[in-house]
Amino acid sequence: MNKATFAGGCFWCMVKPFDQWEGIESVVSGYMGGHVKNPTYEDVKKGDSGHLEAVQIQFDSSIFTYDQLLEIFWQQIDPTDDGGQFQDRGDSYKTAIFTHSDEQLEKAINSKRLLAASGRFTKPIVTPIRPAQTFYVAEDYHQDYYKKEPENYAEDRALSGRDEFIQENWEK
Repeated sequence: MNKATFAGGCFWCMVKPFDQWEGIESVVSGYMGGHVKNPTYEDVKKGDSGHLEAVQIQFDSSIFTYDQLLEIFWQQIDPTDDGGQFQDRGDSYKTAIFTHSDEQLEKAINSKRLLAASGRFTKPIVTPIRPAQTFYVAEDYHQDYYKKEPENYAEDRALSGRDEFIQENWEK
């Protein structure tokens, strides 16, 4: 089993796009990239822990590849926004690809380079690629939020502007 970690703004919106594929064993919401040990949601939300909301994916690379994960990741975010994602603003909602190996690093750099060269966006791609650090699992009520609270999830997602951005930039 391999793992991949992505920060794409609110982790509630980042679980479902990965959770629906054969070869994906788990998608866990949590925090990565900061300096506070064992952060809580409140610590991260305040913005001074240094952590980003992230999802960590356990996957079978013989069924679903890291390249496929990268493709899904890019299509869930605005890679030109360095102030957060959609309605969620602030450092904890910034994007990042956290790599767990040299191979992931190489693939992430290449995918970012290809996206930048594609001309899809007129602004620069600002999503950083960072080495993975300790992943702290978020509180239970954040896990599989789209399944546990489907109405709240749908309302939050609808208000975020994420789907409109995806449709405008990726579904052409």
